[in-house]
Parts: sequence; structure tokens; C-alpha cells
Amino acid sequence: MAQTADAFSFSSFDPSKMSETFRDFAEKGAAQSKDAYAKMKIATEDATKTVEQTMQSAQAGTVELGLKAIDAFRTNADMQLSHMESLLGVKSVAELVELQTAYVRKQAEVTVEQARSMQETARKVAETVSKPGKTAAEKAMSSFKPV
Repeated sequence: MAQTADAFSFSSFDPSKMSETFRDFAEKGAAQSKDAYAKMKIATEDATKTVEQTMQSAQAGTVELGLKAIDAFRTNADMQLSHMESLLGVKSVAELVELQTAYVRKQAEVTVEQARSMQETARKVAETVSKPGKTAAEKAMSSFKPV
């Protein structure tokens, strides 16, 4: 019976060990919190930079596409005015048909070239705009460690 009394006695409980364990636990928790905060701060700063780069690229791309569109409108307007001037000097129906046919053919060629140019510019803009996000995603994915 003496052994049973010893097993349930509180004389083996050491409060100093308990406070030491609690202190270690609290210090580890604080260190992990600081580490998580630092990582979150870096990730937030990287995300902000990515958004800024993306917006700058999008703005520059929009300007470039706008200038291409203005150039296309200017070219088309010049062609139409020149065609109208040519039509004013027509002396026969055959000449009218010949001028009109040449104008339609030239307009089709110019339109196809303008469409190619706009498509190429739009592709370049899309690549430029998506590059910061793609780079950030690759960086984030490389930071994950396989478990």
C-alpha cells in the first residue's frame, strides 16, 4: 500500500519543469510566427511588384495597339480619299469598273496585312503582360518542397 500512495503523490510534480516546457513552447511558437510573417511579407511584396509590372505592360500594350489602329484608320482613309479622287476623273464605265476592282483588291490586301500586324502586336502584348505573372508563378512553385 505504500507504493500505491507514492505513485499518486504530487511530490514527483516539478513546477519548474512545467514552466520551462511552456517557455520553450512559447519561444518556438513566436519564432514560427516571425518566420511565417517574414515569408508572407516577401510574398506580398513580390505579388505587388508582379501586379505593378503587369499593369505597366498592359498600359504600354494598349498604347501600342491604339497607335496601330490609328495608323490603320489613317491608311484606310487615305486610300478611300485617293480612290474618290480617281473616280472623279472617270470617263467611261469600263474605267470605273477597272478602278473599282483595283481599289477593292488593294483594300483587301491592306486589310489582311493590317489584321496580321494587329494580331502579331496583340500576341506580343499578351506575352509581355503575362510574363511577370508566369515568372512569379514559377518562382512560387519552385519554393514548394515535395513531401
